[in-house]
Amino acid sequence: MTRAVLTNCRLATLQDSKAPYGLLDDAACVLDGDRIAWIGMRKDLDSTLFAADQVDLGGRLVTPGLIDCHTHIVYGGNRAQEFEMRLNGATYEEVALAGGGIVSTVTATRAASEDELLELALPRVDAMIAEGVCLIEVKSGYGLDQEAELRMLRAARRIARVRPVAVSTTFLGAHAVPAEYKNRGDAYIDDVCIPTLRAAHEQGLVDAVDAFCEGIAFQPDQVARVFRVAQELGLPIKIHAEQLSNLGGAQMAAKFGANSADHIEYLDDVGVQAMANAGMTAVILPGAFYTLNETQKPPVAALRKFGVPMAVSTDANPGSSPMTSLLLAMNMASTLFKLTPEEALAGVTRNAALALGLDDRGTLEVGKRADLAVWDIAHPSELSYSIGFNPLYKRVFGGQLWKY
Repeated sequence: MTRAVLTNCRLATLQDSKAPYGLLDDAACVLDGDRIAWIGMRKDLDSTLFAADQVDLGGRLVTPGLIDCHTHIVYGGNRAQEFEMRLNGATYEEVALAGGGIVSTVTATRAASEDELLELALPRVDAMIAEGVCLIEVKSGYGLDQEAELRMLRAARRIARVRPVAVSTTFLGAHAVPAEYKNRGDAYIDDVCIPTLRAAHEQGLVDAVDAFCEGIAFQPDQVARVFRVAQELGLPIKIHAEQLSNLGGAQMAAKFGANSADHIEYLDDVGVQAMANAGMTAVILPGAFYTLNETQKPPVAALRKFGVPMAVSTDANPGSSPMTSLLLAMNMASTLFKLTPEEALAGVTRNAALALGLDDRGTLEVGKRADLAVWDIAHPSELSYSIGFNPLYKRVFGGQLWKY
């Protein structure tokens, strides 16, 4: 076990406190192995109790390591041509109904080997790590047959073995109806999606289950069939819901005790209340809103009113959100949706952990994982303020100082 003492720093602990951001000035943090052993004011640090080399951070800001809680970074090909189509007037629905969208990525993903999928994903992963990200959620959903879905999940698992980052895998077999099952969504759920979920669970490849509940994807009753199997297998649930219309997906997911509902631009007060009652987190995805040039914004005021935590994520994917910058997502969430900078930072740390059902990270507290980001800035609001600028100084992953 290695021990280190970080001193002369400003800590944004993101703990609940009267101080904005849970800020501690002139603070210190003791790391023991991959855990935080002590945190507090530098003057209160007992150097005899925590005998270790001290690292003077020169007054820099320290936050929890960032968490990107909703991504689709394992896939083949790209959809730059569809980006051009949308700029020429085609809507997201029109692109999808014309055989593009998610289904177009399926062809490229099915053609890629596991090694190729991993190699294609790593530059995206590296971009995230370079911005202080310590945990990435990675979904399947571009295979849409058993072999390709499992290949995606295996590639996602391998990321954590070749890069210093944690990965949480999500089975998203109910992402779209593949061409061979056109107009036969029920048959796809029964013949492909549910058997693949069982196989993924048996092989230890899945940490959670997601589904796209939307007119261009799956209806609530179809998604519910997948969720019942997830419950049977003891797997956490989340949902893509109310992105383009209100089908009541978030309410349905609340009945299953889902961890989160993501996108939710068309969510109404009834849905917000259902999420609040179920203890769910709302995952805000401004990258898709921006890329698709949408106008319906998520109900941020209602989420605040009912006390629903808000996470923020890149939604990194080849079609509707081709971005890998969580810092940019924070800026977009603040600029487009009026989240405060404090809400945006909580959204990529504390609340992102909630969205994944994790209680061992997301804040700077004794016993939490020693995943930290050290920034060359004076105040945490600067993380949401800057556009296209990365002020990361160093990243600590699992207590390892500066190694990465």
